[in-house]
Parts: sequence; C-alpha cells; structure tokens
Amino acid sequence: MPSELTPVKPVALPTQSAVAAIYESTNLADAFAIQLPLGTCSDPDVLWRFLIAQQPAWIGWLTNIRDAIVASFGLKTAKHLATLSGEANADDRIGIFKVYGRSESEIVLGEDDKHLDFRLSVLHTPDLSPTRGGQLTVSTVVHCHSLLGRAYLSVIAPFHRQVVKASLRRAAHVGWPKTAASVLP
Repeated sequence: MPSELTPVKPVALPTQSAVAAIYESTNLADAFAIQLPLGTCSDPDVLWRFLIAQQPAWIGWLTNIRDAIVASFGLKTAKHLATLSGEANADDRIGIFKVYGRSESEIVLGEDDKHLDFRLSVLHTPDLSPTRGGQLTVSTVVHCHSLLGRAYLSVIAPFHRQVVKASLRRAAHVGWPKTAASVLP
C-alpha cells in the first residue's frame, strides 16, 4: 500500500556498494535509504527508472534553473545529456545519466565533466524479515577537479540532498513497482 509515512533516513555509504571506494578522494559522499514494502521489485534498474519517473515537479524546475546557470560556464546541461539518451544504446544511459555498472543488486550511474565527476548508486539489499521488501539505498559520491567544481558543489549539495529524499518519499507515496510474482492473479 502506498505511504507517505515511510521514512527516508540518511545512512552511511554502504561498504558493499561499487561507489564506496571509487575515487581516491571525495568532495561529497552521502546515502539515503528507505524501507521497501513486501512484494516490491528488487531490480535496481526498475527501481531507479520508477524513482526518476515519479519525481516531484519542482525538481524539473530546479533542473531548468541549474541548466540556465551552468550553460554559461560550459558545463553539461540536463537538456544536452537527455539528447545523448536518444542517441545511445538503451543500456548505456537512463535519462540524463550514463550507466557505469549493473549487478543483480545495484546499478551505478553518473557523469564526468570538466569541473567534477560523480557516481550514483541505487542499491537494493534484501531484508531478513519476511514482512518487508528490503531496503533501497541511493548513494552519491563526487570528486571535484577544480575550484569551479568545489564552488558548484557547495551551492548544489543542499538541493541534491533534498531532491534525493523527496524522490524517495514520492516513490513511496505513489507505490513502488511490484515483483512479477506479487502481481499475478
């Protein structure tokens, strides 16, 4: 059953995540987790696609403002990255994000630019309780290349955290996708 009350918790970067030690040094590393209900799909690719498809509208508005500002610095815009999705193999990109790796429990996405590189992990970990559907953890790590990258990150980081938490809360409110077995008659 969809719920707005499912808490999104800040957690430590999962050590089993492929992004945990991807950069020698990081300028940002955060992770947010949410408990999934029983019967929820465990495929991180499906969960990520659902998560970004259900984002609150205000995130699109923020992205448009960000694009207008960063374009003048010669940085990649979401609009430009979205065009790459249409040109790429369907497995190479999801929306504006390049896919860097997939496993049964995790998908790693991200982008490299002249000011910074980032990786985002969507990790599903099973729950030992038979009444819960596991945990979904969205982790982000960023490595800055320059003063521009550090300045950009200092401005964007608070928004980033709100976007991740709001996206997870919205997906929980809408109702996570079910496993094939849980939707059979």
